[in-house]
Amino acid sequence: MKKVTLPLSEKDKKELRAGDCVLASGTVYTARDCAHKRIFALLDENKPLPFPLEGAFIYYAGPCPAPEGKACGSCGPTTSARMNAFAPRLLKLGLGGMIGKGEMSEETRIAIEEKKAIYFAAIGGAGAFYGNAIRQCELVAFPDLLSEAIYKMQIEDFPLVVAIDSYGKSIFHR
Repeated sequence: MKKVTLPLSEKDKKELRAGDCVLASGTVYTARDCAHKRIFALLDENKPLPFPLEGAFIYYAGPCPAPEGKACGSCGPTTSARMNAFAPRLLKLGLGGMIGKGEMSEETRIAIEEKKAIYFAAIGGAGAFYGNAIRQCELVAFPDLLSEAIYKMQIEDFPLVVAIDSYGKSIFHR
């Protein structure tokens, strides 16, 4: 397994290939459907976003409350296809990539390739496992959305697969 740090360096983006298994450490922001809708409302109103998009990674997940002594509870990926309406625009604005489960649209794959971003796939049904790799979890925006709010997380050795690489190659279409 390759070890990478998020946000990814240009060198890492160039070296990663669809199908590579990685252990990712660094910073991610969670955002699901409701948070994406609010991000788009802020963009449409030319208002500042709750986190910088440039190079950032969004983890399509909603963390469960943290049990005693842990930074986060279960935090597995949600279906990425639901974010296809949002991903191309965010990528064009500088998003470094996404983490989720399942296939993404052709439009999103093209945007990933054009912006030299990365889409990582996480294992569905492994939320408790992923929760153990989260070292810090801090509410960033939209607390009324509860688990669908935006959280900033520090992850360590978070197992992922490169699902779409910066060249547009996809594990879903070989």
